[in-house]
Amino acid sequence: MHGGPSGFNNAPVTRTVVIASGILTVIFGIRSRSIRLGLSYQEIFKHLRLWRFVASEFAFSSTPELMFGLYLLYYFRVFERQIGSNKYSVFILFSVLASFLFEVLALVLLKDSTSSLASGPYGLIFASFVPFYLDIPVSSRFRIFGINISDKSFIYLAGLQLLLSSWKRSLVPGLCGILAGVLYRVNAFKIRRVKFPEFISSFFARLAWSSGSSSRTSQRKCIQNLPSAAARRVERNYQAAARPAMPDPPESSIATLVSMGFDSNAARQALLRARNDINVATNILLESHQSY
Repeated sequence: MHGGPSGFNNAPVTRTVVIASGILTVIFGIRSRSIRLGLSYQEIFKHLRLWRFVASEFAFSSTPELMFGLYLLYYFRVFERQIGSNKYSVFILFSVLASFLFEVLALVLLKDSTSSLASGPYGLIFASFVPFYLDIPVSSRFRIFGINISDKSFIYLAGLQLLLSSWKRSLVPGLCGILAGVLYRVNAFKIRRVKFPEFISSFFARLAWSSGSSSRTSQRKCIQNLPSAAARRVERNYQAAARPAMPDPPESSIATLVSMGFDSNAARQALLRARNDINVATNILLESHQSY
């Protein structure tokens, strides 16, 4: 199982979050302040500053947490490709804010003013485990030392390692993230209908580094000098020529989707759109059913 094409193709928001999380972790780690970034009862109810909130939600406290956290964020880029960068930005904002409110409630109920919660994007990561569990199918199973495991098990193990990395300090924000993911899943406050203005989503697209080659860049510069109608025709022809021919979907992949309750013709079309990636095809079919 994989998250689709390698790299951050069609996932500029995920790229921004991963880079920001890594940079903030390094900055505060060098200054030996990352351990104090986690939310605490005193920080929240006395003087919680905006920079501390941002740092506590995106900077990890240790190198192991950073490694597992960035790996999971990178894998979950599949959801940005599924729902688009605009809606995925809404998902990030909602999961971060909802998990923060749950963390505040947990600190009030625990009434522990001496310890702080672990810092890092726990809300976003563990909120993503909800659609991962419900929407991503198992594509292969195998046995290791007599134990039956699936290809999804490695993602669960990485999440478990992160969840228990600091025991209660990391367990609480992880559980709060799962609750935030459940709220988004049940469409609380009609959140799944919300979209940001287009200029916000295009801002992340501009932040994404170009992955095209120099020849593709020069080709686009030539196209820009043509009249608009001619440029559109050349661009369509260029994209069609650059797109490799896809083989017919494997019958085994179609049978897998049909066994999940999807129509065979719809499964074939979804596999063609997903370039024979069964995980992406499943997400396409699920989204089409949810829109009806």
